[in-house]
Amino acid sequence: MDTIRHLSGFGNEHASEAIAGALPVGQNTPQRVAFDLYAEQISGTSFTAPRGENRRTWFYRLRPSAAHPPYRRTESRGLSSGPFNEVPPSPNRLRWNPLPLPTEPTTFLEGLFTLGGNGSPALASGAAVHLYVANASMVDTAFFNADGEFLIVPQSGTIRIVTELGVLEVPPGHVALVPRGVRMRVELPGGPVRGYICENYGAPFRLPELGPIGSNGLANPRDFLAPVASYEDIERPTRVVQKFQGNLWETTLDHSPFDVVAWHGTHVPYTYDLARFNTLNTVSFDHPDPSIFTVLTSPSETPGTANCDFVIFPPRWMVAEHTFRPPWFHRNVMSELMGLVHGVYDAKADQFVPGGASLHNCMSAHGPDRKTYEAAVAADLAPRKIDNTLAFMFETRWVIAPTRAAMESPALQSDYDACWADLRKAQVPAKEGTPS
Repeated sequence: MDTIRHLSGFGNEHASEAIAGALPVGQNTPQRVAFDLYAEQISGTSFTAPRGENRRTWFYRLRPSAAHPPYRRTESRGLSSGPFNEVPPSPNRLRWNPLPLPTEPTTFLEGLFTLGGNGSPALASGAAVHLYVANASMVDTAFFNADGEFLIVPQSGTIRIVTELGVLEVPPGHVALVPRGVRMRVELPGGPVRGYICENYGAPFRLPELGPIGSNGLANPRDFLAPVASYEDIERPTRVVQKFQGNLWETTLDHSPFDVVAWHGTHVPYTYDLARFNTLNTVSFDHPDPSIFTVLTSPSETPGTANCDFVIFPPRWMVAEHTFRPPWFHRNVMSELMGLVHGVYDAKADQFVPGGASLHNCMSAHGPDRKTYEAAVAADLAPRKIDNTLAFMFETRWVIAPTRAAMESPALQSDYDACWADLRKAQVPAKEGTPS
């Protein structure tokens, strides 16, 4: 990543030009743009969205995006979309092993596999969760998502994302946020890759409000990096695939669509190093709700209730006195999809491995497994650093309905419930007059 230049700051009004003088000064659409470039705007929110929430970018490109043949429906492979109604949603706790890496050449687009989701792109609300595996770079192919934005969480292997605005390189431990409608090409500079994606149909992800925390903490805006302008002037057939209302459609151009010479705006892709997250925790007793670990949030129309949150559980100190330190037993109105990038999650000692995923839907009782519980209640409560872990959670207000493919996948663990088996009954004195 040291060889790739970036712009700093989440939600900033960024500006970048690959050729000096390509950006207009003082206006967006002069009668004639420098170098005869075409001015084109992409809007990620409605025109009248409040200024602080408005997402739009002006492109200055070799050819306008409008110059394309008709799109035609194409195969979606393992990719599914809302509404998720193939099979009835399950109240059971579910957990999947990592997907195996492909043995045949498979690109990022071809290796998408949908676990489930909620809502619908047609309603611009809800989210979907996908896994990806790939062992081949996309060549002469571009993809964009008209249904929502992609939050990409690499688990194994670095991906290089070529976008209309420039290039981002995203290794494990980092995430990438690619906005709705922005064209992308995923390359694999280091070989096979595996990871997770949250497809957000709702309001664009933003940084959470800090409230009583104050003006600093959690994810700092300056640590989000946007690309600088970098364009391709290539004239050869290029396949362009878009996801539209749950289906894939494709067309073919006679040139590369990554031909933006300059741009300015707020509808931009980012990468973020999760190691820069300023983790907060208790310094007395008990510990706060996991919302204190929120990196990004997509708000809903209900104040305080997220369409989707992205939450991480990174390395951190545990110092709470006379406190059960792993995540407690819990039933939640929100639904939780968890993944593991590396290490061990502190609530699950066994069988939750990097690349795997677990789903605890609305009011599904969950918590530490028996082995973790027994170790935690007997532990010496000296200050302890949890330093071999990076877990995360996509938390959403609606039930995540799994796809049929996910429920029939060989990766689905059949014995997940067993991790809570044989938890000891609490020993309490018998009530007076009641047989013990």
